[in-house]
Amino acid sequence: MARTRPDITVPDLSGKLAVVTGASDGVGLGLTARLAAAGAEVVMPVRNRRKGEAAIAKIEQQHPGAKVSLRDLDLSSLDSVAALGATLCEENRPIHLLVNNAGVMTPPDRQTTTEGFELQFGSNHLGHFALVAHLLPLLRAGRARVTSQISVAANQHSINWDDLNWERSYNGRHAYSQSKIAFGLFGLELDRRSQAGGWGITSNLAHPGVAATNLLAARPEVGRTRDTVGVRVIRALAGRGILLGTVETALLPALMAVTSPEAHGARLYGPSGLGHLAGAPAEQTVYSRLRGKDDATRIWRISEELTGTAFPADEDAHHDPGSRRRS
Repeated sequence: MARTRPDITVPDLSGKLAVVTGASDGVGLGLTARLAAAGAEVVMPVRNRRKGEAAIAKIEQQHPGAKVSLRDLDLSSLDSVAALGATLCEENRPIHLLVNNAGVMTPPDRQTTTEGFELQFGSNHLGHFALVAHLLPLLRAGRARVTSQISVAANQHSINWDDLNWERSYNGRHAYSQSKIAFGLFGLELDRRSQAGGWGITSNLAHPGVAATNLLAARPEVGRTRDTVGVRVIRALAGRGILLGTVETALLPALMAVTSPEAHGARLYGPSGLGHLAGAPAEQTVYSRLRGKDDATRIWRISEELTGTAFPADEDAHHDPGSRRRS
């Protein structure tokens, strides 16, 4: 008997503008296709234009009439993040949905961003933090739903507060967990600050469970010349329907979090199956490492300093989120 694949009903998104990072493959590409199929216009900020164009061709083949377009973005460069923010602000169109989905996972050796931050912390967390700061006027104008994609790794290890950039020692898995814990703290704090300041933004978190995406595949640009053993095992198990998800099911928690009328701010959505590795999407308990409000305030302050961005401190500042050059 064939196994029924979980799915959700996406509401009509006609007239909505969505932005999805990491949209050129994997979960991000699947999310973009589903949003476009529901009528949203989707902006796809990508690092590789050729890959982005291939993604658009695939979406348009599946969904003729889909409204999708590319912009340039390299989350490992704060100048690139600022440039995208400036481009979209010049276009001056309210953003209704933002999925902070892009990520890099466990380079075998320590690598850094353009500004010298450890690559995972700099790209997964700081790049998205700065992007939201730059897009804040548009997010406010669209009373946006912002969904930040974390990971089961955010329920492991901790933030290395004394060495955020892993300069003294490097552990790829621990650094990845740190980036996702910091990112999760940010996503929850964004909702708290929006509620307190009347920004009109709803912010929540999602995680895809475990699926055979390109995060652990061969990626020469991060020093991984071949697929990891882990991703080969994941593919084999997922192909047999054992415990793990597929790209099509892994995207569902974020799709629910960013579109469902039943999804709310300051919540976490993930697969509901055994160990939250796969299965139908559902709300789940926020990870213990993401519940500390003091930690959230601390990482927010540090992130503003490191990225040279500033969110409004009060309601009067809402027209200009501010951007101060890094010293």
